[in-house]
Amino acid sequence: MVGLKRLLSYARRACDDYNMIEEGDVVAVGVSAGKDSLSLLYTLSALSRFYPKKFKLIAITVDMEFDELGGGRPKADYEPIAALCRELGVEYFVEESHIAKIVFDIRKEKSPCSLCAKLRRGALNEAAKRLGANKVALGHHFDDAVETFMLNLFYEGRIGCFSPVTYLDRTDVTVIRPLVYAPEKDVEYFARHTELPIIESSCPANKNTEREEMKTLLAEIERTNKGLRHRIFGAMLRGGVSGFKDSKIKTYDDEQ
Repeated sequence: MVGLKRLLSYARRACDDYNMIEEGDVVAVGVSAGKDSLSLLYTLSALSRFYPKKFKLIAITVDMEFDELGGGRPKADYEPIAALCRELGVEYFVEESHIAKIVFDIRKEKSPCSLCAKLRRGALNEAAKRLGANKVALGHHFDDAVETFMLNLFYEGRIGCFSPVTYLDRTDVTVIRPLVYAPEKDVEYFARHTELPIIESSCPANKNTEREEMKTLLAEIERTNKGLRHRIFGAMLRGGVSGFKDSKIKTYDDEQ
C-alpha cells in the first residue's frame, strides 16, 4: 500500500513513546470523513495485525447534520465509509446530532469552530463509552500540533497544545493521537494514492478559520526558513509542552 509504511512507522513510534495502546483496549476512531481520520483508521487497522498489544477497533462518525442549515446542502452519505470499514473488518457507527443547527442557527456563533469542536468531541466521547470503547483515537498529525501551538501563542498568549494522550475523567475515556509524528504531506500522499472515500465538509466556516490563516502564515515563513515546523515541534518536545516527550523521532524531511 503506497505510503502506508511511513504512517505505520510514525504511529508505531507514537504508540510506543506514549503508551497509547494497552492489551485489550477497544479503540474508537473518530471518523470525520476527512483525509486525516480515514488515514488514521486505515493505519490503526493495519497496526492491529502485528502490534504486540492486541486491541480492537471500532469507527464512529458524528453526523453534524449540515443539511439542516438548508442552502441546498444534501444529507451526508456515509455508505462509502461503511464500505471501507467492512473491507477493514471494523464495526462502523454513525452518531446523529444537531450540532450544526445549534452552532449556526440557535447560537449564531461568529467564531463557530471552538463550540463546534467542543460539542463534536463530547458527542464522540459519549458514543465511544456507550459502545464499549475505552480509548478514542483522533487524526491530529504533526502539522496540526505545530499550528495549534502557534495559534495558542498568537491568539491566547499562552504556551500549550493538545496532548498526545489525554484521560477524560468525566467520560472515563482516554484520547490518543497516533499520527502526532506524521507530517500532513505524508497523510495527504497516502489518502490520495489509496483513494480513500473522503467527504468534503459542507460547513459554512470551512477553509475560513484562524487555523487556515496560521497554516498559510507558516507556509509563507517556511519558504525562507526551511525546517521551521520541525524546529517548532522539536522545541515542543524538549520543553514538555502539554505532555510531549523529548524524542529522537525524525520525519522523512529530516533525512533529505
